[in-house]
Amino acid sequence: MQTKRTIIISNRLPIRIEKQDGKLLFIPSEGGLATGLGSYYKKGGSIWVGWPGYIPESPEEEQLIREELASHNLIPVFLSAQELEDYYEGFSNEILWPICHYRLSYAVFDKSYWAAYQQVNQKFCDATLAQHITEKDEIWVHDYQLMLLPQLLRQQNNYLTIGYFQHIPFPADEIFRCIPWRNELLKGLLGADLIAFHTYHDAQHFLNSCLNLLHLSPKNNSVRCRDRRVHVEVFPMGIDFEKFEQLSKSADVLSRVHVLQEQYQNRKIILSIDRLDYSKGILERLAAYENLLQTYPELRNRVVLYMLVVPSRDNVAQYKLLRDEIDRMVGHINAVYGSDEWTPITYFYNSLAIEDLSALYVAADICLVTSLRDGMNLVCKEYIASKSQRQDGVLILSEFAGAAKELPETIQINPYSIEDITQAIHLAIYMPHKEQQQRMKSNVALVKKFNISHWVKLFFNRLHEIKREQKTHASRKLQGPTLKKITDRLAQSKRRLLFLDYDGTLVGFQKEANAARPTAAVLQVLADLQHDPANQITIISGRPHTDLRKWFGDTDYFLIGEHGAWSNFPDGQWRDKPDMPTAWKTPVRRIMSKFTDRTPGANIEEKNYSLAWHYRKVHTGLGLMRAQELADALRYLLPQYGLQLLMGDKVIEVKINVLNKGKAALEIVEQYQPDFIFAIGDDSTDEDMFFELQDSAVTVKVGTKQTLAQYYIEKQEDVLDLLSQLRVPQNKKTAL
Repeated sequence: MQTKRTIIISNRLPIRIEKQDGKLLFIPSEGGLATGLGSYYKKGGSIWVGWPGYIPESPEEEQLIREELASHNLIPVFLSAQELEDYYEGFSNEILWPICHYRLSYAVFDKSYWAAYQQVNQKFCDATLAQHITEKDEIWVHDYQLMLLPQLLRQQNNYLTIGYFQHIPFPADEIFRCIPWRNELLKGLLGADLIAFHTYHDAQHFLNSCLNLLHLSPKNNSVRCRDRRVHVEVFPMGIDFEKFEQLSKSADVLSRVHVLQEQYQNRKIILSIDRLDYSKGILERLAAYENLLQTYPELRNRVVLYMLVVPSRDNVAQYKLLRDEIDRMVGHINAVYGSDEWTPITYFYNSLAIEDLSALYVAADICLVTSLRDGMNLVCKEYIASKSQRQDGVLILSEFAGAAKELPETIQINPYSIEDITQAIHLAIYMPHKEQQQRMKSNVALVKKFNISHWVKLFFNRLHEIKREQKTHASRKLQGPTLKKITDRLAQSKRRLLFLDYDGTLVGFQKEANAARPTAAVLQVLADLQHDPANQITIISGRPHTDLRKWFGDTDYFLIGEHGAWSNFPDGQWRDKPDMPTAWKTPVRRIMSKFTDRTPGANIEEKNYSLAWHYRKVHTGLGLMRAQELADALRYLLPQYGLQLLMGDKVIEVKINVLNKGKAALEIVEQYQPDFIFAIGDDSTDEDMFFELQDSAVTVKVGTKQTLAQYYIEKQEDVLDLLSQLRVPQNKKTAL
């Protein structure tokens, strides 16, 4: 029997391939993701799927690579040069990257990029499915290059366990909506069971996009996609704390630290380490450093900015321009402010070995992170871990880096404010040693606890919880064996009463209430059910009784309108409830009118004993906000007049408390005395019916909201099919 496996899927594998002197080299990655997930993908037959960073020169070379990587539990997805150009450099880095980092003007919305992105995501899907994925496995998809993958996998098997983590920021919905294919990207992510981000703001931006672009209403940090609830969580990523702590104590690193301190003659070392990218705020940092030397000339020859920029995409025009401007500014500052014995900036454009990085972290008096937008930024955490022994040094951190939300004991700056950065550096230079230790001690404790292993553990624990919740919920779905038990029970009964809600149940919602007329299919299914002498149809609705009489007045159905205010039971003659007060309408109408005047698209519907405020035509965000405000404004009237407030689907209704579907249904049940009761509805008004009938009826909720009903079906379009299955076959009638 196959054991549970973890399937990690990312754009890159944790081993990259290079070719030197005709020989393939398999080089392990030092990245935090590779370190953190190493113990997961190597056990129990678990695997990692990704691009190996190399294009094979022949089928034989490709096969050789596959065999070598297989020994490391790695599954390569090979991409052509054109796919890399259009999918990775194109869609991922010229559309998603600038949009997610709020550089809209840098985005290039090329249709061919989108085609390549779809194609490569499908390649990743095919490569994953080729590993014979089962429902026992758990899949973790990583980052923005694979946003379509969760849904592609879900389409193949609805019961897969899928998590997704976004390592870069998620932008505000007003920015994200600029992408022509924004809906497809959101739907791709919603194929996951758990979608996680580094920060609360990223998670909220994603939920707002679901609300304003897909019209999915978030609830408790989750959204409902058909019969699945997709959870959106925050899990700030950690680092391999122990690795950096041990490195900082090693003799090799300490000897390099000594060399650095001698080289810079115990000047204050300000360290910055970044990948070449416009999101890192490198130019702003240089401008602030020059401003520091201008404003505080006494610091000249006492400080040095050690700036390491790691090469990245410098063949792309924007990045080449950025590098040229960095070179120009560094040269300018060194030329204007430097001297024979002092160079203000030590600048390197290359990568360093981990031991050299560790030595820089230990030696640096200040670590300066000025990201204009950053998903997390692990450099600052590596700096903190490297200071765990001495617990000195000062971290200056951009408030727009994800790590800033976790590390309050840092000097946080607005990277767009040159003066803010300048003053932060000045404060850090003169910060007392005791204060440095107090701040660093707090930071070290936090980074040590929330390390990479803790991050992985939290994610998978939550993913497992979600799958357990889904399985519990799925057992209440009216299908398969569950439905058969009910139809068998129905077939054995002789006097059946069927309560059917109208809007949202028999027919879908319409922007215009008058447009929601019963279709020919609805009329036929109801007629077929009523044709059985054992069945009695009861349509129970909040609609005006005049609508029900117009549409169903020539049938033998029991009709209940306006939540029980009007009924034609038992003899087909319409009667309303006598002596129902209406004085409450005046203050309620006044409040509703006030909100209607402030809300374009809203309107008031008046019935005999209720008032309804509709906001189906209102812009989603505004409608939800006004609805909540209106509900709050109305609440004080409820006990005063004995009213009930109902929050329906894009409608708020106020009615007399003594009138509700539950009481109306119970009156009919007590007189009709059925031996089988079926009740189905979709909104909060039907919960009264489910409550009153819960001990004796089969109750069904249309939709997946929380309910008192025993069972549910996913959507309104499934209702007619369900009702058709309630018709008792002729042979079973004969058997009775």
